[in-house]
Amino acid sequence: MDSVPFLLPVAIMLIRIVDVSLDTVRVIMLFRGRKITAACLGFFEVSIWLIAITAIVSRVNNWLNIVFYGLGFAAGNIVGMFIEGKMAVGQQVVRFISSEEGEKISRILRSKGFGVTEVVASGLAGPVGLGLAIAPRKKVPSLIEVIQEADPKAVVTVEDVRHTNISQYYEPVRKFELFKYFKGK
Repeated sequence: MDSVPFLLPVAIMLIRIVDVSLDTVRVIMLFRGRKITAACLGFFEVSIWLIAITAIVSRVNNWLNIVFYGLGFAAGNIVGMFIEGKMAVGQQVVRFISSEEGEKISRILRSKGFGVTEVVASGLAGPVGLGLAIAPRKKVPSLIEVIQEADPKAVVTVEDVRHTNISQYYEPVRKFELFKYFKGK
């Protein structure tokens, strides 16, 4: 690798991107309560990190290695967040406050299969409709879209949920859903 000056720095950067991406996803899984997944990702992450750090420490006098190590770290954070965003693991609670259309929003959401809890609340200008819906993260964008179509002035907030027994309202996603295609369903 020493005969091609950019090969080792690029390899270090690519290894670091993989390592930090795994670490980013691992930390997010840990916060979501997925301990086993986080532990498995941690094993691979630290193994890959060891390869990268060995390459850089053995050739610490090459400033390109150091620069590309840092670039790999920065890019790995972005890649890791992108991967986690695509995975969209977990549940979120969507809260909406509407001064005029609270009941209408709840009715529309229920017709689309979302569970909604309504609360009568008081706002600055009087009574408001307050609704809470817990949904899988992958469905939250469509839920928000429905709310904004029904009332563009509605205030919408989204929070992560660490634990819920939501499966009583939604059919849970099976871990090995891929196998249903082999059963002919």
